[in-house]
Amino acid sequence: MMRPTVRSLTLFSFLAAFLVVSPALASESDHKYQPDDPVTLWVNKVGPYNNPQETYNYYSLPFCHASGSHKWGGLGEVLGGNELIDSQIDIRFQKNVDKGSICELELDEAKVKQFKDAIENNYWFEFFIDDLPLWGFVGEQHPDRNSDNKHVLYTHKNIHIRYNKDQIIHVNISQEGPKPLEAGRTLDMTYSVKWEPTNISFARRFEVYLDYPFFEHQIHWFSIFNSFMMVIFLTGLVSMILMRTLRNDYAKYAREDDDLESLERDVSEESGWKLVHGDVFRTPRTLVLLSALVGTGAQLALLVLLVILLAIVGMLYVGRGAIVTTFIVCYALTSFISGYVSGAMYSRNGGFLQVYYVYGFMLLVFLILIVVTVCVTIVGTYFLLNAENYHWQWTSFFSAASTAVYVYLYSVYYYYVKTKMSGFFQTSFYFGYTLMFCLGLGILCGAVGFLGSHLFVRRIYRNIKCD
Repeated sequence: MMRPTVRSLTLFSFLAAFLVVSPALASESDHKYQPDDPVTLWVNKVGPYNNPQETYNYYSLPFCHASGSHKWGGLGEVLGGNELIDSQIDIRFQKNVDKGSICELELDEAKVKQFKDAIENNYWFEFFIDDLPLWGFVGEQHPDRNSDNKHVLYTHKNIHIRYNKDQIIHVNISQEGPKPLEAGRTLDMTYSVKWEPTNISFARRFEVYLDYPFFEHQIHWFSIFNSFMMVIFLTGLVSMILMRTLRNDYAKYAREDDDLESLERDVSEESGWKLVHGDVFRTPRTLVLLSALVGTGAQLALLVLLVILLAIVGMLYVGRGAIVTTFIVCYALTSFISGYVSGAMYSRNGGFLQVYYVYGFMLLVFLILIVVTVCVTIVGTYFLLNAENYHWQWTSFFSAASTAVYVYLYSVYYYYVKTKMSGFFQTSFYFGYTLMFCLGLGILCGAVGFLGSHLFVRRIYRNIKCD
């Protein structure tokens, strides 16, 4: 009676996830404009380029602060630190602007110091037009100038917009007019807008952000293929060794059971995993904790798989905060998996009911991780049982969960060698989030390893005859 219920709940989870993410499809941002309609430029945030998690409100720097309206997004957008404010820059659909005025920025000592600190830390900004992002730097340093006026602030923004009929397809921004920062000086902040038609459809307008040259690190096809072949080889090798070894063990135990003279042999001469058949299914220590960890890991595995599948089939909109929101909602929808797996395991091991008042390549790598974890854990469990040690439950869990330790150690190496992050805020943010990720990864891998070992143990002891 339980299996149909679980299947029904799983189906409900997928349908609910579809309903949740369907409003976030590309059609939601299918904005259509008429000539001369206003197009809003939203300012979002600024922050140091080398510390991507350290972001602030755009007007935390002393730019001309327009009294524009705020645009509040979903939960994922709020958690991502997005706060969109109308810049009040006059942009009209299909109307070019050669040079328009934003404001006159009067500099004093405090403003100059703020801008200089931002430029020295390579501050970048983020704008949005019709849900399309624009990025740029606040200013730059000229090493050929003296130390007093080597900091320059860009005062002119060129906005280039491509459109297809009545829809915006692509936006880009470039900056000109670098002016030195001097107290008492007034800077004219200006902008220009150029509209250009294109044949690219609205459905393909995000492809520019998915092009390989757009990213610094490309996906290495050879590494993926090499890992995939390694998994196939490892799976075949483990299967062949275990099948041959278990076949020999079954044959040996069968001969001993059929041999009448075996009753006279010394029991102390017996060895192997058969001797612990009476202890292997004993209730493990700290059953409640192990059940909770295995259930949580099973939920996380289904959660990652569900989000990756939604991204592969194109249901997951690439807008701001959509992925974070989908993770949170799917985590809530898959919570029954954790309860079912934990409860079933707890009940199966003699526990009693007690009521008390977190894309295509990712899927392949995720499956590789699952298969390798199961194979390695099964081999370790077999050798443990063969050494007549029946305490395999926690050993299998922690041996699989040890992957998280390697990932965290690599994150330390990556922080000091591959990045230029600095400051207490960014460092604590990086290592704190990495620790939470590794904790989830460890529980996930531990659950997968335990469940694989559990099926393996039940399988091998099902086929032996015991007195």
